[in-house]
This record gives sequence, structure tokens and C-alpha cells, in this order.
Amino acid sequence: MTRIRTEPLLALRPQLGFEHRPAERTKLRIGYLSADFNNHATTHLIQGLFSRHDRAGFEVFAYSIGKNDHSAYRQRVETDVDTFRELRPLSPVEAARRIYQDGIDILIDLNGHAGLNRIEILALKPAPIQVTYLGHPGTLGATFIDYIITDAIVTPSAEQAYYDEHFVTLPDSYQVNDCDRPIATETPTRADCKLPPTGFVFCCFCGHQKIEPLMFEVWMRILKRVPDSVLWLLDGPAETLTNLRREATQRGVAGERLITAPRLEPDEHLARHRLADLFLDTYFYNGHTTLSDALWAGLPALTCPGQSFPSRVGASLLNAVGMPELIMPDLMTLEETAVRLAENPAELRALRDKLNQQKLTAALFDTPRFARLLEQAYRQMWTLYQSGQAPRAITIAE
Repeated sequence: MTRIRTEPLLALRPQLGFEHRPAERTKLRIGYLSADFNNHATTHLIQGLFSRHDRAGFEVFAYSIGKNDHSAYRQRVETDVDTFRELRPLSPVEAARRIYQDGIDILIDLNGHAGLNRIEILALKPAPIQVTYLGHPGTLGATFIDYIITDAIVTPSAEQAYYDEHFVTLPDSYQVNDCDRPIATETPTRADCKLPPTGFVFCCFCGHQKIEPLMFEVWMRILKRVPDSVLWLLDGPAETLTNLRREATQRGVAGERLITAPRLEPDEHLARHRLADLFLDTYFYNGHTTLSDALWAGLPALTCPGQSFPSRVGASLLNAVGMPELIMPDLMTLEETAVRLAENPAELRALRDKLNQQKLTAALFDTPRFARLLEQAYRQMWTLYQSGQAPRAITIAE
């Protein structure tokens, strides 16, 4: 797909005259390209990074290829970078020329194949070093992308053969988080959220498209084994909720035990996690921002890693927040653990207390630390380029 979309543009490269020569720089120019510099999950995660880049060594640009929703999230990105440019109205050639004229040394694409991406811009190679990060959990299948930011859990080194990009392996989780994300002080009541007055609340606020039969079957067995429990889901299309409730009924679980939560402002959404007892992660495509939301809000989560980048993110996040005991080796263990925790409130409370203590110092939510590690990676990329060496795998130590 990437090659089909970008092949016509590759032929334009010689005509554009983009010449990249290694140069001595006191500051590296870093450019972040995204369609999601607005009230979007990607910006919720990355917004704390921009202000924490070391301005003695880096100059930070943001290139928007998406809509301006005039939200506080958009405004914060505009404020926290050194230069913010709107590229949405421009053609791929015009956008690439703007990036090239800015003298960007390392261009980081935050979309990949996700959302309203403009991978055609990257195909024109406006920067000497190009990186994919965060928005798309996997390879872009593009030879014009040099690196992918990752970690040893989501992409074990043996999987390098399946990627066009070279792995840049961070020591904790690949995922950046914003340690300044606010959580509303007021907690809604169970009645406000249409939850029953009593009973255990299992929670999964992932998009409905991530719910597949294998894990759904496990969830229904859990509900059958924990009387009066409910599964709290994020609201979605009426048709998907109807289908999920029908599938629940066919498995012997009353459809009304699946309760939906309407979309709220992010700080209010985080606050309502306090009403849930345990987060159950999806399987083939884990919660990414969604799971980080739960952990930041202090809600313990169970995950079972699979065989791909998107199915191992939960394990990466739990490891980086210091809760590896919540990573389950298989679905049977996940089911048994969920039931045991529902039946043993003291054990669950201890996990919740540990998480709320861990998150204050854990690597997952240490944005300044993440910025320093990422900057080490950028410097190593640049050193290789300056010395005339081809991109290669990079591992960042503690």
C-alpha cells in the first residue's frame, strides 16, 4: 500500500533538489509531523514532551497536517514548540519543500498509516533522517523511513527482519506520557454513570473495534463467575453495542450488564476511572492511550500479550509502571486472576495502592526522563549520519 501511494512521488525527488549534507550544528532541528495536534489521543500522550526538550541542544518544530480544533491541546503544542507550521492546505511537494527549507535534521512522523496521514510528504525525503513513532504500532513498509522508536517488549530484536525501519530501542516503554495531565478532582457517582449501586465493575474503555470474540468470550466467563458484576465500556455506535449485548446474551450474560460511558472531557474521563475496580485489556490490539489513562488514574489493569507490536503494548506499559505481576501469560490465567481479584478486595486494594505509589516515580510517567532518553537516540542517529554511516539499530541504555 505504501509503495502504491508513494511511487509517483519518488520519481519527483531528483527534480526537487533536496540535498542533504552532514553539517556541524550546535542545535539539532527536530520536526514532528502530525494530523493530530488537537484533542486527540496522540497529543494527550506527547504534549508534555515538547517543552521538555533541551533547548541548548535542540530546536523543536511542529508541522500540522490536520484540523485546528482550537482546543487547549492545540494551543499547548503551539506554545511549547519553537516553531509551529500549518501544512494542511499544502500539496505534498509544497509541504516537503517547507520542511526542507526549515533545515530539519530529524523528521518524526506521528501518524504512520493511522488517521489522516500524509505519508506522501515523507516519500519526498525532506529531511536527511526520518523516523516513525507513536501513531502506528508497526512498520510502514517504506524505505524512506530510517528508524522506528520502540522497546524490547513490543518489538523483540528477532523481529527486526520484518521491519524496513531500524529499531531504536528505549530502555522502558516506547510510549511517551504527559506527567502533567490533569484529573478532575470531583468524582461522579455510580448513579451519574448509570452503574448499579453495588457490584464489581470491570472496565474496558478501548474502542469497540478492538473487541474480538476470543477475549470477549473470556470477559463473559468472568462476568458469569462474579455475580452482580458489570462490564463498563466506552460508548460507541449503537449498532456495535447492540451486537455486543446480543453476543453477551448468547453466552448466558444479560445484555444490560454491559454498560456504556459517554465521551467526556479528558480530565473528567480520567476521574471516572475511580468508579471502576479492574481494567481488562483487549487482546490482539491492546489499549494504548486507553490503558495509560487507566494507569495514570490509578486503576489496575490485566493484560495478556500477543504476537505483535499492538498486542504487546499493555505489557510494555505495565512493565514501565512497575506492575509486571499484572501481565498474564495466557487467557486462562487472566480469567482466573480477574475472578480472584474480584473475590479478594484486600488483594485488589493492595494492587491499587501500589500502582498509585508507583506512578509517581515510575519510568512510564517520567516525562523529563523520557525526553533525555529520546534525545540520546536523536544524537546517535545524527552521529551515524554525520560520519557517513548508514542507519542501523540503536539501543539506548538506562
